[in-house]
Amino acid sequence: MYIIETERIGLRNWKASDEVPFTAMNQDPRVMEFFPSLLTLEDSFTMIERIKTFLNKNPFGFWAAEEKQSGSFIGFVGLSRPRFQTDFTPCVEIGWRLAHQFWGKGYAPEAASACIAYSFEKLRIPEILSFTSILNKRSISVMEKIGMKYVKNFDHPLIEEISPLRPHVLYAIRNF
Repeated sequence: MYIIETERIGLRNWKASDEVPFTAMNQDPRVMEFFPSLLTLEDSFTMIERIKTFLNKNPFGFWAAEEKQSGSFIGFVGLSRPRFQTDFTPCVEIGWRLAHQFWGKGYAPEAASACIAYSFEKLRIPEILSFTSILNKRSISVMEKIGMKYVKNFDHPLIEEISPLRPHVLYAIRNF
């Protein structure tokens, strides 16, 4: 059963069968290019459990994304609350991570747009934020495609000061 559905993508709760493709995705250097490191098997399992716990306590979260035609797990898309503190937290963020073989098909903006509509119409969330490394042009492009507007640059507090990944951009979309 899908929580959010588009023509091609279903967002749903996580299943045990998602663990292997999720772990593989998190060990792909292309997918993790703008993260400080690849995730180990244990890191991926911990992340899934953290996502499931969050989903059990909140009306939103990072849902497993499924290509409806094939039934394939393609990654995750959804809403969360950042686990770090800065001048724009607490907030609700939208995020996505798709396996490389599903890039370039428009799945990220399609599913993210549906999440934003759900958050505004069903959850009445007034504002959604998103952020990424200033180097991550693909995610910035998705943010712009889904109607988000640039707010500012900031240094991500959980990334080492010397890392080229520390400078981030912040985007927002408001529910009017």
